[in-house]
Amino acid sequence: MAKPDSGLLHALVLDGHGGARPIDYQNLDRLVLGDTESLWLHWDRSSALARTWLETNSGLSDFACDLLLEENTRPRLVMLPDDAVLLFMRGLNLNPDAVPEDMVSLRIHASERRVISLRLRPLRATEEVLRHLSQGRGPRTASDVLLYLADSLTERIDELVVQLGEQIDREEDRLDADPRYKPGQDGMFSLRRTAASLRRFLLPQRELYSQMTRNRLPWSTAEDTDYWNELSNRLVRFIEELDLVRERVNLVLEAEQRRRSDRMTRTMYLLGITTGFFLPMTFVTGLLGMNVGGIPGADNPYGFIAACLVVGGIAVLQWWVFRLLRWL
Repeated sequence: MAKPDSGLLHALVLDGHGGARPIDYQNLDRLVLGDTESLWLHWDRSSALARTWLETNSGLSDFACDLLLEENTRPRLVMLPDDAVLLFMRGLNLNPDAVPEDMVSLRIHASERRVISLRLRPLRATEEVLRHLSQGRGPRTASDVLLYLADSLTERIDELVVQLGEQIDREEDRLDADPRYKPGQDGMFSLRRTAASLRRFLLPQRELYSQMTRNRLPWSTAEDTDYWNELSNRLVRFIEELDLVRERVNLVLEAEQRRRSDRMTRTMYLLGITTGFFLPMTFVTGLLGMNVGGIPGADNPYGFIAACLVVGGIAVLQWWVFRLLRWL
């Protein structure tokens, strides 16, 4: 059982058959593992006691401790002496009121029979691995712990990528079905920003998985290499989907901009036609409305009717000319 104020979130001894048993924080120093057993320690990186244990009792080098405790990291793989390895991975931030693309860092030191992982904020991936262990179908070795964590992190990303694709699908369908539909630009920009943020971390994480495929650890199996290769391929597909989402967002925005431009062009065209149609009539009525002597028909009782006929004739003539020129 982990000590609440120690920063140790979970201390588990894997039995080598898919299950695990918790151990007390006080028993870490005198723990003796069985032939098939491995140890997984999951820490809260913000705890001062966790940092102290890592630097004084973990047996890790200063170099490894400094990397595990540094403030800012990106997904990468660091090979260490004695066949140990450091992995820095990222997972979706699914905590309440959090933005998923604000990804949570998971730092791991792994050797043949021990895994030390650190996180700053809760991760659903570790909860998923713990659930598997409680059901007796979890990781059996330290190598399996890495795979289970990576697979769970990748699964959460898969769900978000599918959601992004469905959102842009709905926008495209509405845009095609309704010529008057105007997609919200804020929503489109947010969708594009989410895709870009995810891609920023998935690219180096894909490279991490590829390195795990190429650099097989002595304490891993050939089957583990196949799993790492599959995870790498899945991330390649996610990155391609995110690139496609960004491109489709641009197409939706371009389509809306084109529609807006077409509407503006039609409005200006109609305004020009209307202005051109009424301009001669306005000129005639303005000319006849001048307050000067000598206006034709001013003293004729049929002068107004004559003026109306002239204006009407001009209107008919213009309509015929516009139809002839196919402006109407």
